[in-house]
Amino acid sequence: MRLFLLFLGLVAMVLIPFFIWEDTLMAAFSQEGSIEWLSSFGIWAWAAGIILLMGDLFLPIPATLVMAALGYLYGPIIGGIISSVGSFMAGAFGYWLCRLFGEKGAIWLLGEKDFEKGQNLFGRVGGWLVVLSRWLPVFPEVISCMAGLTRMKPLHFHLALATGSIPMGFTYAIIGQMGVDSPGLAIGLSAGLPPVIWIVVRLVMKRRFGY
Repeated sequence: MRLFLLFLGLVAMVLIPFFIWEDTLMAAFSQEGSIEWLSSFGIWAWAAGIILLMGDLFLPIPATLVMAALGYLYGPIIGGIISSVGSFMAGAFGYWLCRLFGEKGAIWLLGEKDFEKGQNLFGRVGGWLVVLSRWLPVFPEVISCMAGLTRMKPLHFHLALATGSIPMGFTYAIIGQMGVDSPGLAIGLSAGLPPVIWIVVRLVMKRRFGY
């Protein structure tokens, strides 16, 4: 029960600020607003973009619009790399921030029974949760935090995180550069890549590391 309540609490922490500042955030971080804001940092626009994507862990920043703005400013390759790095760092930061609670802290927060449930859940399907959540609003940050708290294996987590973050970063950078009016097909095709990549990664991990 505590595990589920914590999950709902983390979701609420992300959603409540969005509902409070929705109009302000959407105006500031529309694609045009994101381009203007990032451009104001000159040669450091790439660093500002990464910080902004990492800030999505605490504030409901529309990360996909920031990625599209990076694609517009830097092109699909460099913009895609920057976007992927920012998305990866955001997930990794959330994971390690919550992992620092330690096992005793996690048990205190969740209770021993729910901590074991969380460990079993992320041990079995944690990779899939991380991979698929990168393409959803709100859930990437929540899943990363839950993975850290339940002490999902670091290698497993970071491989899954990269599998989900890289295709998304390049997809939105391409959309930003090309100014695609109907990106549904591109997003759909690219969203289908992470599960396929993750199947391959899991096979390699199983052969090489035994899990």
